[in-house]
Amino acid sequence: MRALLRSLLDEIEGIQETKLFGRVTSVLGLLVEVGGVEQYLSIGARCVVIARGGRRVPCEVVGFRGGRALLMPLGSIDGVGLGCRAEVGEPQPAIYPTQAWLGRVVNALGEPIDGKGPLPHGNHPAPLRNTAPPASQRTRVGSKFDLGIRALNTFVTMCQGQRMGIFSGSGVGKSILMSMIARYTSAQVNVIGLIGERGREVQEFLADDLGEEGLSRSVVVIATSDEPPLMRRQAAYTTMAIAEHFRDQGLHVLCMMDSITRFAMAQREIGLSAGEPPTSKGYPPTTFSELPRLLERAGPGTGGGAISGIFTVLVEGDDHNEPIADAVRGILDGHIVMERSIAERGRYPAINVLKSVSRTLPGCNTVEENTVVQRAKQVLATYEDMAEMIRLGAYRKGTDASVDQAIGFYPAIEAFLKQDKKERTDIATGLAALANVLGLPVPGAAEAAS
Repeated sequence: MRALLRSLLDEIEGIQETKLFGRVTSVLGLLVEVGGVEQYLSIGARCVVIARGGRRVPCEVVGFRGGRALLMPLGSIDGVGLGCRAEVGEPQPAIYPTQAWLGRVVNALGEPIDGKGPLPHGNHPAPLRNTAPPASQRTRVGSKFDLGIRALNTFVTMCQGQRMGIFSGSGVGKSILMSMIARYTSAQVNVIGLIGERGREVQEFLADDLGEEGLSRSVVVIATSDEPPLMRRQAAYTTMAIAEHFRDQGLHVLCMMDSITRFAMAQREIGLSAGEPPTSKGYPPTTFSELPRLLERAGPGTGGGAISGIFTVLVEGDDHNEPIADAVRGILDGHIVMERSIAERGRYPAINVLKSVSRTLPGCNTVEENTVVQRAKQVLATYEDMAEMIRLGAYRKGTDASVDQAIGFYPAIEAFLKQDKKERTDIATGLAALANVLGLPVPGAAEAAS
């Protein structure tokens, strides 16, 4: 009851003493032009347009033209016409997360959509359009971070505060990999943003993939593919704002977004509607400036907390060099490549460990651990170089000793990389299993014995 009263008092204190109204002067597509209050507005500010019948349509200022403010809606603009009132809202939108948000599902505005009742409001605002902590004041990435996935823990080791991308075509298993990480990770809090997700798959992800175990320590932000572009973009900002709140409490947060590509597509729709010129593959310049502004917010904080980021990138036509994939790869601290050809031969997760990179390696590993990983990569690379000849039967055993060894080790390494979605493997167990496959000493075994 005390928390509810505190929340009500905060809302009352936030009510503006006066209200300013403008009028809709033009509607073109998803763009609403408002006059009379442009001097009180700025980019990113909120307005509420009163549609016919009294329905309130929240909007955001995306630009100015000819002395008028250009707004894009966060909902349907049905019933909005010339002369409709536009009420000036918050200049800097924010949400008020608390620990009680764990286990809840919210929309892009931070409103509950899981049928579990209202969300309590915290005492401190989390700005939606926040800036990253100053680079000179950030702490360094922390120790190794257990994701529970053998292929990732060994070949693409991640550290606390690191940002990684999962690059994959559609239907290759990104969502299942994300759900496994959410269930098995050692992070204290998960914040998961589903950007432009298929509405049919939301309940499947929550009930089947994430499950009660994963949801209990997670906040899930959802914007489905049929929602306006502003809501899809807003979902990414809301996800990051919630993650920043928990980071500022000194917690280790795992922030996952699926997908950054749909965030970029939403920004493309917004930019083109506001009159920006299209550049690379139809994306306006703001798309490539918004990507680092969003992604740089993840990482170590200035105190004890950190945001470890995993962002999926939906590569169009399985082209890993298309503009968004190329831009995101240059911003993040590593990339996980999932390939359709691996999924088609029945190995899940379909991670190509030779093309995947973690920029904290080899520094985060010991010499013994690096020896095991490098030997496994050498075996895989040797086999892949000769794979076509081996499958055709053109290679004769005894021609090359290293190829003979690779042929012998390859089935066991493939079995090691394969993992059921209900199976968890920690870092030490994974490295020990890989060392046993290769016949190498288990890292740390000597120290443990002594």
